[in-house]
Amino acid sequence: MESTVASKLEALLKLQSIDSQLDEIRRVRGDLPEEVQDLEDEIEGYEVRVRKFDDEVAALNDSIAQRKQSIKDAEGLIRKYEDQQTNVRNNREYDAITKEIELQKLEIQIAEKKIKEAHYQIEQKINEIEGTKNRLEERRKDLDTKKHELDQIVAESEEEEKNLEKDRDAAAHQIEERLLTAYNRIRKNVRNGLAVVLVKRDACGGCFNTVPPQRQADIAAQKKVIVCEHCGRVMAGVEQRIY
Repeated sequence: MESTVASKLEALLKLQSIDSQLDEIRRVRGDLPEEVQDLEDEIEGYEVRVRKFDDEVAALNDSIAQRKQSIKDAEGLIRKYEDQQTNVRNNREYDAITKEIELQKLEIQIAEKKIKEAHYQIEQKINEIEGTKNRLEERRKDLDTKKHELDQIVAESEEEEKNLEKDRDAAAHQIEERLLTAYNRIRKNVRNGLAVVLVKRDACGGCFNTVPPQRQADIAAQKKVIVCEHCGRVMAGVEQRIY
């Protein structure tokens, strides 16, 4: 049983060592991956906005074309009514046709006003499109710069990271699922990613709280898995002091 617990703790320490190396590689990248993702999301938002403006301009142009056709139709009706006025039989018919002509002229005025408003809206949309495209171009340049920086950093450590990932998979495979789940949970809950530590200088290697001598003896014996009563990290052994 003693050797089994010792082997479990040794496997956890090995996994922790690999994860710490991976953490350091990713720490060097800093916030670049998140910055790249944020820029990609921002660019996508601008692209959606430009497409939306383009669709709105297209819809406004369609409405202008429809109103121009309405004006032509109204002008055609006016000519028709004016021809009819020359052949009316009484004042009542003349007045009725005159009213129809006035209605068509009013329709023309309304259509012309709507066309003018649509042209103004198109002008505003085009200005917004231009401004958005300028911001989009700036963000694309920023993204290219950030990606280049990130690619350089990744390239420098890519082979090492791949090898460590393989080593990690092999190390994790040696640990029982329950213990591995607990290890991963602890890593997520601590700032420095250390889930498995040694007792160093009579203190927990994770939170640096003092570990009593008797507890150190239990930890060194490796008869059971012991966690720090302050931070919950697994305490895999006691580092021997060199005097």
